[in-house]
Amino acid sequence: MYYLFFLIVNILTFGSSYTSSVTTASTTPDLPKMHLAQKLNCNNPQTQLEINQCTNLSYQNADKKLNAAYQKLLPKLDRTRKQKLITAQQAWIKFRDASCEFERSQYEGGTIAPAIYLGCLENITKERTQQLQEYLKSEI
Repeated sequence: MYYLFFLIVNILTFGSSYTSSVTTASTTPDLPKMHLAQKLNCNNPQTQLEINQCTNLSYQNADKKLNAAYQKLLPKLDRTRKQKLITAQQAWIKFRDASCEFERSQYEGGTIAPAIYLGCLENITKERTQQLQEYLKSEI
């Protein structure tokens, strides 16, 4: 009780200088912001966001393999077949994107939609990679 009385008397006596010193004393010092980064565990994703991120990584990996097979195959083809492969690949990309967009549309607005779309891209890309690798075997 005595402390509260003393505090009120000091506030009234010293006015704003007391409150500003109290405010200054209570501020936190400028410390560098700490960002804690948790490593993404795609063997056991815990949230929908992690599932989406892991599915994206899987698709990117499949796409890299597809591009590697495509780049190996192109130089082995004569000019006419090379142009036919380029045309086929462009048509395949349009098909893949449209097909996966259709599959994703069933989950429109849901948090799972990105994982559905990316999973579709990954699966179709893996199938196409196998086709390109088969073409590569027959060209050797």
